[in-house]
Amino acid sequence: MELWQWSATELAAGIRTREISAVDVVQSCLGRIEEVNPVLNALLDVRPEEALADARRADAAVAAGESLGPLHGVPVSTKINTGQKSRLMSNGLSVAAGAMARGDDACVAALRDAGAIFLGRSNAPAFSLRWFSANDPHGRTLNPWDHARTPGGSSGGASSGVAAGMTPIGQGNDIAGSIRYPAACCGLVGIRPTVGLVSGWTAPGDMELEGPLTFQAWAVHGPLARTVADARTALYAMASPDLRDPFGIPALPEPVPQAGPIRVGLVRDVGMATPHRSVSDALDTAARWLSEAGYEVEELELPLLGEAARLWHLLLAEDTRPLLPGMLEIGDEATRLNMAHFYEAAAELWGEKPDISAYIQGWARRATLITRLQELLGTNRVLLTPASAEPPFEQDADITDPDRARGLFAAQWPMTSVPVLGVPAVTVPVGVTDGLPVGVQLVGGRFTERLILDAAQAIENRAPRLTPR
Repeated sequence: MELWQWSATELAAGIRTREISAVDVVQSCLGRIEEVNPVLNALLDVRPEEALADARRADAAVAAGESLGPLHGVPVSTKINTGQKSRLMSNGLSVAAGAMARGDDACVAALRDAGAIFLGRSNAPAFSLRWFSANDPHGRTLNPWDHARTPGGSSGGASSGVAAGMTPIGQGNDIAGSIRYPAACCGLVGIRPTVGLVSGWTAPGDMELEGPLTFQAWAVHGPLARTVADARTALYAMASPDLRDPFGIPALPEPVPQAGPIRVGLVRDVGMATPHRSVSDALDTAARWLSEAGYEVEELELPLLGEAARLWHLLLAEDTRPLLPGMLEIGDEATRLNMAHFYEAAAELWGEKPDISAYIQGWARRATLITRLQELLGTNRVLLTPASAEPPFEQDADITDPDRARGLFAAQWPMTSVPVLGVPAVTVPVGVTDGLPVGVQLVGGRFTERLILDAAQAIENRAPRLTPR
């Protein structure tokens, strides 16, 4: 097996014990990038000589007996909307096509401190606001399973690159499923942590304007990986207590001891979109596997998830409305169409222009939903939901027809409900149906990442390994 096919945990262990070298690992991944990236267009700003120089330094640190981080010598990609010093930071915009970040954002600095070697910047849509990954300056990213289907978005470059073996880990961020959905589309594991676990601090100068409240309160960074073990390692490497982040935490929370079996609530549908046959079958399979692993599984009706998904439309639409003229001015045609369809979907739920009272009441209602969900979950229950009500969408399905676009927004209720509630969630693959990967989502209470990752591991232990492609 070639080194680009190894998992991140295998690579880190091999480098640490000097079974393999970081230089050999980076050369193998660079060779894989050269082979498949011209087709998939997943990674940008790949600089082989810089990566090899970093690898040589990593090997020298091993030889010198220095203290090594959990990702020492492991190749990682970072996203074009996240600051990595002196590297491309266009956010998919033509007006910023050559922009370079002035410094490392906190999550990138944490990966660097963990010993990761950065191989490239992963592609994303303009403003990172679609479930697809195409833009004018950098082009379209393809799904290695089926080029006619989305690799997901907005972290679609990360998912395509990891699934194809370019890097074992990709950094992404998520405000509406932008980690979890690309992972599901490409047969990967993607975890969205509790808000605050991974610092959202950005390097000075890279964000000239403060983001709206929904961006501040909902957006998180996290990893996409080919295995649960890799996602777990990468997540806790990225976890960075940081009070510069207004939603940051002062210290990592301690694991909560579990008493008795863990309960799983299976939520199949919240009345927004009927799950596709393959999605429903995947839920049944995952539920059976969790039962075999000792979990107590019961099917639940949980309307609050549907209510949270509808609140996502209200609060995000009203938060971005003042920004819309500027976004349309510098965004691409896909931005214009996607945002138009987004506002049409929001208007169906909340009317054309909700007033300030509806907006304030929406934030107040959000707090109530968070409390009710936390009371339900406690520390020993997780939810099992679809990743999406549909298989991976056909390319550009969000901009080709308004009716189809509204169907997509409805199908993504598992993606949009979670950010509103601020809780962690992980998508994990179950298998392949009709040539496309299908996965499920596990949702936990606040700071129960270990709990949902353990449940994801129980599923992965019984599922076929799908990647690298």
